Amino acid sequence: MIAEPTVTSRSSVQNENLAVDTNPPGAVRHTVGGARNENREKSVRGKRRAREGSENAKRRHTKTTNGGLGRAQNSYPKRGDVEAVTLFEVVTMGRSAMQAVVDDWIEAYIADRDSALLDLVSFFIQCSGCKGLVTAEMFQSRKGDVMSKMVEELDECSGLQYKKFLAFPWILTVTWPMDMDSGEYPLTMTGPYWRRFRSEFCEFVSVLVTQCQYSVIFDSYLMDTVISLLTELSDSGVRAFRHTCTLAAMKLLSSLIGVAVSLTVSIENSQRLGEVERAKTSGRRNSTRLERIQRKVTELQDKRVEIENMMDAIFKGVFLKRYRDVLPDIRSVCMEELAIWMKLYSPVFLTDSYLKYMGWMMHDKLPDVRLKCVLGLQGLYGDPVLLPKLDLFNSRFKDRLISMTLDKDHEVAVQTLRLLTLISQSTDDVLTAEDYKQLFQLVYSSHRPLAVTAGELLYTRLICCPAETTDLGEGTSEHHIHTQLTADRVRALLHFYQDSGLHQHMVYLVDSLWDSASAMLKDWPSLTSLLLQDASTQGLCAGEQSLVIEVLVASVRQAVEGPLLAGRSTCKRIVIAREKKTQLDDCGRLTEHFLKFLPQLLTEYSGSPESAASLLKIPQYFHPDSSSAGSQQALAGLLSEMGAVVDLHTDPAVLEAAARSYLSLCGEETAWHSLARPARDTVVQCWVDRLAKLMGDALQDGNFTADEDRTGQMLSTLKKLTAFHNAQDLSGWGLYEQVSPLLSGNIQHGGLPAEVTVEALQCVSFSVLWNLNTSGENLTTRVNTDITEKAVAQRSKLRTLCEKCLHCLSHDNQRVKEQAFLSLCDVLTAHNYQVHVWEPSSYGPLLYTPDPKLTKALLAFILEHVFTGPECSSHSRGSNVESSEGRLEELHRRRNLLAAYCKLIVHGVLEMSMAAEVFMYYMKYYNDFGDIIKETLSRTRQMDKIESARTLVLCLQQLFLRLKQEQDSGVACSLGVQTFSSIKELARRFSLTFGWDQTKSRESLALIHRDGIEFVFQGLVQKAERPSSPHLSYLTILSEFSSKLLRPDKKTVHSYLQRYVNEQTISNREECWLPLIQYRASLLATGTEGEDAASFVSSDSPKQPSLGDHSRSPTVRNSPTYDGDMKAPAVICSETKGRRSNRASSTSTSTSTSKEEKMPGVEPGTVFRETLPTKLISEEQYNTNEELDVDTVEVDL
Repeated sequence: MIAEPTVTSRSSVQNENLAVDTNPPGAVRHTVGGARNENREKSVRGKRRAREGSENAKRRHTKTTNGGLGRAQNSYPKRGDVEAVTLFEVVTMGRSAMQAVVDDWIEAYIADRDSALLDLVSFFIQCSGCKGLVTAEMFQSRKGDVMSKMVEELDECSGLQYKKFLAFPWILTVTWPMDMDSGEYPLTMTGPYWRRFRSEFCEFVSVLVTQCQYSVIFDSYLMDTVISLLTELSDSGVRAFRHTCTLAAMKLLSSLIGVAVSLTVSIENSQRLGEVERAKTSGRRNSTRLERIQRKVTELQDKRVEIENMMDAIFKGVFLKRYRDVLPDIRSVCMEELAIWMKLYSPVFLTDSYLKYMGWMMHDKLPDVRLKCVLGLQGLYGDPVLLPKLDLFNSRFKDRLISMTLDKDHEVAVQTLRLLTLISQSTDDVLTAEDYKQLFQLVYSSHRPLAVTAGELLYTRLICCPAETTDLGEGTSEHHIHTQLTADRVRALLHFYQDSGLHQHMVYLVDSLWDSASAMLKDWPSLTSLLLQDASTQGLCAGEQSLVIEVLVASVRQAVEGPLLAGRSTCKRIVIAREKKTQLDDCGRLTEHFLKFLPQLLTEYSGSPESAASLLKIPQYFHPDSSSAGSQQALAGLLSEMGAVVDLHTDPAVLEAAARSYLSLCGEETAWHSLARPARDTVVQCWVDRLAKLMGDALQDGNFTADEDRTGQMLSTLKKLTAFHNAQDLSGWGLYEQVSPLLSGNIQHGGLPAEVTVEALQCVSFSVLWNLNTSGENLTTRVNTDITEKAVAQRSKLRTLCEKCLHCLSHDNQRVKEQAFLSLCDVLTAHNYQVHVWEPSSYGPLLYTPDPKLTKALLAFILEHVFTGPECSSHSRGSNVESSEGRLEELHRRRNLLAAYCKLIVHGVLEMSMAAEVFMYYMKYYNDFGDIIKETLSRTRQMDKIESARTLVLCLQQLFLRLKQEQDSGVACSLGVQTFSSIKELARRFSLTFGWDQTKSRESLALIHRDGIEFVFQGLVQKAERPSSPHLSYLTILSEFSSKLLRPDKKTVHSYLQRYVNEQTISNREECWLPLIQYRASLLATGTEGEDAASFVSSDSPKQPSLGDHSRSPTVRNSPTYDGDMKAPAVICSETKGRRSNRASSTSTSTSTSKEEKMPGVEPGTVFRETLPTKLISEEQYNTNEELDVDTVEVDL
């Protein structure tokens, strides 16, 4: 009988309740934390070498408080500081000599296998984070008795958990504290230390099997015990045991596969030796050697069968139970190791019986599990030898793989597409044409890694091997062959682009193909020669030529700027030096090429505005330092062709591209600015002279007398000057003085065409904007007299432009009115920005403030031209509204107008109260303009919280008064008036914009409630028989903000409310006072008043929930005291708890309005307000039955 040792357990298991456990005969108590096993000492005493190899015998007096996990949690052990005494400490200390440690343990196992196995059992339990006790009881009972002892239970009295299970030849009992399942155990701990522990733990299992494969692994004792232990613990309800032992079991099976593979190699080698021996003649054949080889083959086969039986036991005992575990990490481990088994030991595991688990888990709800499945399948499909065994899997799970390319997790989608690319490269009969069509669409994905992977598939499958290749005769030069091959691939790309019809932006397709087809896309000489070939030989129609030009321009942009596209997300990465050098080399190469061939392309395609606009973008990407004699001559020819193209076209895209290219070429940093600037000045001067001549002939006696031909010339010249003035400063040509006469009132009434007026407005506004910019550069320092005179002249121009735009707001043409409005908004916003940049003492002469007439005209324009048409509320999705392209353009135009007006408010040009009219339509036009109005509300709150709150109050009160006025007049609600329920919903949305942090918005909410109470009771006349207020129903709207108040603030607001109503009014239960009852209940939050209010509602009104719920009302630990005037505290003493209180119930619109209509006329009178004393508000001021908030402490400010 094995004697039970005296154990000094750790603090976590020192509970006296352990005394109730009476160990049966033959039991061994083993402390997992590092306590010494006395049985081990006695059994190995006298065996010096074995004792040195076994960790529990290395230190005879180790304290139990130095448990492995407990010490590792407090401080990371340093190598060499403390001698490792347990296997767990060896692993946690990161011993590099893992093989030597395992060899020592094997020697100790050979000397005393029971004690060494207990050490191994303790190791696995310690690695699970357990700080408890392990008791081993020898298996001596019948099977029925053993199974009745297999339990896992909780002793709430002692605070311990127990697990008893069979690990042959023992029945092990593990005891640990209740708090172990808190989620903190080595495999889940963060930091580099514990990440290293995971890898070293897996390495230990692998090294253990590797070192035992030639000795004790086949003794039918070691592996049976370990597999039984891991099987039982992996089925535990404790996550730490389940996760750790499942990982150990999976790594154990992977290591056993390595042993099986080694045995298979040995069997094959021995069989070949036997075949060689049998092939010998009978005289030379050695029968003894042949029999020895056969016995060796039989022995190796028996060992392999034994290993396979171990593998089967682990698979059935652990994998089949855990691959669908509730913990995602366990499922991921199972799928990751299953893929390794299939690849390493395909004869057994790469069958449909095992592949089905991989297919099933591709439907897992966690992306990490799906990713492990896909990565594992990539390893299988990457080996051509394994492909024949995957046919059934392809047919069953191909559709799932294709659908996973649209996975919500980007990494899963990318890896799945790479897997499908491997499948397409390995076989041609798995994916159909429809499958490829669906996969090719991903080149337009917004996620760039997915689009790049799809581009690789598109290039290898469709573009790199076009269906039709031009036949080339013998003797063709290599350059011609390369050019023709590029042309064939470009045609294949164009056919895909045209056939798919999915997108209209070639730049995204080029970006997707850049990583795989950059050589083709950067072959600019071949693309240029393709465009310059004769139409009869190249076989490209006009549409294909335009697409080739788009490909050319997109590749140029990609080579210079890189993958930076709007709407396409990409991971942020640092551009390395090699990539930067590649970009510079490409930029220099394209500059040299297009300086020579771009003039020819412009001459060839100058008749097409689309092609000309695309080609004119190329000079923007030229290298600024490319300077040589040849480049100067080439640039002169390019500038000449650019001038000819610009003079020919008036298309906005052509003019914008030309203006930006001229700006790039004329920069000071370029090597050819001395040549480009005179060319630009010549072009602009020609237009200015032409415009002056045309205007001199057209403007006579204050009237516009030009005919249609001259009007067209004037319009085209104005368009060119406006486009160039938008990109460059043309103030030196005096365009403001020359064009502004077109905007005079007499000329407007004299028949000036609307198109000319629009261009004149744009040109004049650009001139003022450039002057503001240059004036800002001069006024950043102290100014002299000359600069002051220029500033006064500039202010005069600004005022004159605003007056002309104000006059144009009443124009008959819609385009003129909109352009005047946008010009006004742009100029005023820019002026306000420059005011903040200029020196405060110097911008006085330039300061301009819009007059009230102008601000009212801007607001009237917005109300008339933006908030019109169908009303799209938050509940409607506009499905019944006409969704044509024209409606979308109209909506885009209206959004631009509203955004321009909101910028005036955000930048402080207009008073914040001007936003009240815009906020009124937040819910009414939520689908169309909700994002713009919400952003404006957020920006105004950042500017001034108090003023923003006043704007919200003004908005709600104006809506309420308009509704009240219409109800009193008895007229049905018009389009400009909202119903009571919509106003209440608008107030609710306003309250939601204050967010969860109630502390930040205390001042704003206090102001909203104070102004609301004053608005309701300002006309109240308290009569003895019946007090009344015409605005009492506004309290229902105001109650929507009560839920955002902190509890002390609710009390302060309630005390402020009591100053306007007496006890008789509060106790009044007439239906007309129902809004007051509900509002008061929302402030008290006690439930009593809420129940009374709800019970008082008529039967046709919906019942409202109780308002008083102390468990959900927000509290403050240290809240400042408010004074009687509802002033917000200057100091916030604590933080708020993050729980919301219940929103106060409200009455229906019909109830509140019908009673108000029946109210008799009120007598004039005034309610005098007392000055509230600035003292602490004590709890005695409130109802004594009210539950006190113990978390609220009022501090004297």
